[in-house]
Amino acid sequence: MTGARFGLAAPARLAQEIRKSKFVANAANVASEQEAQEFLDLSSDRGATHNCWAWRLGQRYRFSDDGEPAGTAGKPILQAIDGQNIDNVVVVVTRWFGGIKLGAGGLMRAYGGCAAQCLRQAAKAELIETVRVEFAMEFSSLARLRARLREFGAVLEAEEFRDNGAVLRLSLAQAKLPELRHFLADLSRGQAELRELD
Repeated sequence: MTGARFGLAAPARLAQEIRKSKFVANAANVASEQEAQEFLDLSSDRGATHNCWAWRLGQRYRFSDDGEPAGTAGKPILQAIDGQNIDNVVVVVTRWFGGIKLGAGGLMRAYGGCAAQCLRQAAKAELIETVRVEFAMEFSSLARLRARLREFGAVLEAEEFRDNGAVLRLSLAQAKLPELRHFLADLSRGQAELRELD
């Protein structure tokens, strides 16, 4: 996935009838495989013909055709997710068979289209990569540093005072890191050593 990435701001749902079969897509933001599985368990209807799904968490993803012909449901749902640059998301498309067979192409269009439409109408927010950093700063520079933290969109997580200054831990957008690094080098005359934390 390249470019801006988005997450769902709220769960989304869409129902469609396609050639007498009823399709319902449910999508939600998730932070782990366990959360994705919990959402699958809650959203799947055991009385339905199929509960097909896909989820993506960064580079990790999974999908299932749940009894539909291989490649006709789970993969098109995943492609709908990726086509809109959405991450940390799970989508379940439930089908109640209406008596008319759709064929492989029809199934792919139905599952992928239902998932894509559900995600298109969902409220989304851009996902910002954040990084946590730590560095020491002398007392004489602390006030100037604090006054500028908002410019970097940095959040002060911890501050530990020492004899000659403080060790600060911040979180900020990854894109702002070079700017902060440059500012700290100027402020500390090259003395502040910025360390990225896991």
